[in-house]
Amino acid sequence: MFAWLPENVSTFGGDIDSIFRFIYYIVGFWFLATQGFLIYCLIRFRRRPGRRPPYLHGNNLSQAAWILLPLVIVLVLDLWIDFRSADVWAKVKVGGPRPDVVIEVTGKQFNWIMTYPGPDGRFGTADDKKVENELHVPVNKVVQVVLRGEDVIHSFFLPQLRLKQDVVPGRAIRAWFQATKPGKYEIPCAELCGFGHSGMKGWLHVHAEAQYKEWARKMWPGS
Repeated sequence: MFAWLPENVSTFGGDIDSIFRFIYYIVGFWFLATQGFLIYCLIRFRRRPGRRPPYLHGNNLSQAAWILLPLVIVLVLDLWIDFRSADVWAKVKVGGPRPDVVIEVTGKQFNWIMTYPGPDGRFGTADDKKVENELHVPVNKVVQVVLRGEDVIHSFFLPQLRLKQDVVPGRAIRAWFQATKPGKYEIPCAELCGFGHSGMKGWLHVHAEAQYKEWARKMWPGS
């Protein structure tokens, strides 16, 4: 089952996958237990020749127990999942490490606009570069993306890096990742954003250090 997940190339991807596994085992156990109980009831209380079904009087306590006991079990399991995932959520969504690279990503119908700050490291200056649907980052470096939206809600999704963050118009939302393996990875929009939603995708290019410097030299010749 877990082989169906995309390859993990993120420093925090293992933490995300551990929560997937935890939820999968809980749901899998209760699915098997429920189906097993259902099969037992089908066999135990099946129709038999010469046997009349009993008439059961209502009992408020037993009826309440059939509701309250599953409620307590679900609540305990939900709190257990929350407890297990709190540290992972804080690691991925709260704060984050100091970035080595900062890039602005703007979602609009129906593409991604990547804005690179240039050699001066500042946005809004003459050496900024805008590229459509191409996000270039160095491997093993902390990358911070500042997410903005121009029209409707989009969702910036990096499946191989286990990162998904909604892009909301009027807000600048920061997210981060650290890729561990060079390669080319798809950036789909994971929020239904209009008739061109299915075609809204970009590409993340994770470069080795030398390749990233070469790409930067081509973008800013003479720098």
